[in-house]
Amino acid sequence: MKVQLENLVLHMYKDGIPYSEAVREFQKGFVLTVLQQQKGNQLKAAQDLGMHRNTLRRIIHALQIDIQPIRSAARRRPPSAIALYPRKTKERAM
Repeated sequence: MKVQLENLVLHMYKDGIPYSEAVREFQKGFVLTVLQQQKGNQLKAAQDLGMHRNTLRRIIHALQIDIQPIRSAARRRPPSAIALYPRKTKERAM
C-alpha cells in the first residue's frame, strides 16, 4: 500500500499538481470512500474517520462533495408485491 501511495505522489509531482490540490484530492477520495462504506451515514462515517459529525459536514461542504448519490444508492427499495397480498394468519388451536 505504501509503495502505491508513493508512486501516486511521484506521479502527481511529475505532472505538476500543486501540493494543496493533491491534499484536497486525497482528502476528498478518502472521505468519499468512508461515506460509501457507511452507505451515506455521516455519523458512522465521522466515527470511522475519528472526528465529530459536524466537522465531517464542514469538510463535505468545503470539498464540495455531493452525498445525494451515495444516499440514493443506499436507500431501501419499496416493498414489492408483499404489500398487495398480506399474509394469512394461522388459526389458533384451542
